[in-house]
Amino acid sequence: MARIADAERARRLARAILSDVLLYNRDTVREGLERDDLFERLEGHFEEARAYFESRVEPELLHKENFVDRAIVDVLICGSRSVRARIW
Repeated sequence: MARIADAERARRLARAILSDVLLYNRDTVREGLERDDLFERLEGHFEEARAYFESRVEPELLHKENFVDRAIVDVLICGSRSVRARIW
C-alpha cells in the first residue's frame, strides 16, 4: 500500500484513527476529561495511533504538521464538550 503524501488525506487519516480511539474508549475519554488525566489514561492508545499513522504517511509530511496531536484535540477533546471538565 502506498504511503499518503497529501496533507489533507493525512489529516483525514489522523481524524479517522482518533475517531476509532474515541469510539472504543468513550468512557475512558469521559473519565480522563473529568479527572484531567486524559493523556495518562490513553497513553498507550495514543502511541499506537501515532505509530500506525506514521506507518501510513510519507516521512517528509510528518514534519510539516502535527496531524495526530491536532486530531486528538479536534476529535477527542473538542468532540467531548458535553463532558464536565475543568478545561472548560
